[in-house]
Amino acid sequence: MAAVRMYSTAICPYCVRAERLLERKGVEVEKIRVDLDPERYGEMVAAAGGLTSVPQIFIGDRHVGGCDELVALERSGRLDAMLAEAGHGGDGD
Repeated sequence: MAAVRMYSTAICPYCVRAERLLERKGVEVEKIRVDLDPERYGEMVAAAGGLTSVPQIFIGDRHVGGCDELVALERSGRLDAMLAEAGHGGDGD
């Protein structure tokens, strides 16, 4: 399983933004399309503590939240450390 899991839909600009940030870090993202699989949607809601919006991002077993929270982690300098703990180096962008 990928160290970074992102629940998303086909047409979601926040999903695209989050995925691009992670790609710049050299991270492979396991994308789960909840618009195509209702069971996975229920899985996302349960794992994200009832949150129903996309994206919902997990680094390792830790729920990060959505795109805004991911960007905030990057701006605060904490994203690389979280990625490293989950098995990805992050490139220090």
